[in-house]
Amino acid sequence: MAHIPDGILSAPVLIAGGALAAAGVALGLRRLDDRMTPRTAILAAAFFAGSLVAVPVGPSSVHLLLAGLMGVMLGTAAFLAVLVALLLQVLLFGFGGLTTLGVNTVNIALPGVLCGLLLGPVIRSTTRPAVRVAAGALAGALAVLGTGGLVALSLWLSSSDYTPAARVVIATYLPLALAEAVVTATIVSFLARVQPDALRPVAP
Repeated sequence: MAHIPDGILSAPVLIAGGALAAAGVALGLRRLDDRMTPRTAILAAAFFAGSLVAVPVGPSSVHLLLAGLMGVMLGTAAFLAVLVALLLQVLLFGFGGLTTLGVNTVNIALPGVLCGLLLGPVIRSTTRPAVRVAAGALAGALAVLGTGGLVALSLWLSSSDYTPAARVVIATYLPLALAEAVVTATIVSFLARVQPDALRPVAP
């Protein structure tokens, strides 16, 4: 349900989401350099592919977001990766919508960027593998929960009639948060051993 389709959200929510997404993308473009471009493309492709594998959970479905990982590895360039992947999914498979592209980008990328700002320095500076794994797991889980909260908020701000659906969305993201914690911690631990620079964006 991270891909909110067209025709659901109110105009003020769509406008605010579009403005925030544009600001995030502009900031990401300013921070992007030649070293970060391939990494951004790879993570955009990983997010694109992971989003195509949806697992039914109750009346909704969930899929890997990798937002926490993108926030740690890309910083604000995560907005670019998410935007490109979401746009391709809309055009190729009809996931989400064009009018909600901005809102969906913010809902997924913003929690990841914030987690990267908060936990990225811990992941990069610690010499203790257990602390790095815990920080990576926390980044993955918190990014998912943040996305669930923003999706629910988007629905609730659009109409109070969506309150029951917003509650369901939050509940379905709980098992996904656990899965993302494991995936993110595993990837962070691996990269810290074989390619530590991959966990260091040029700038937040």
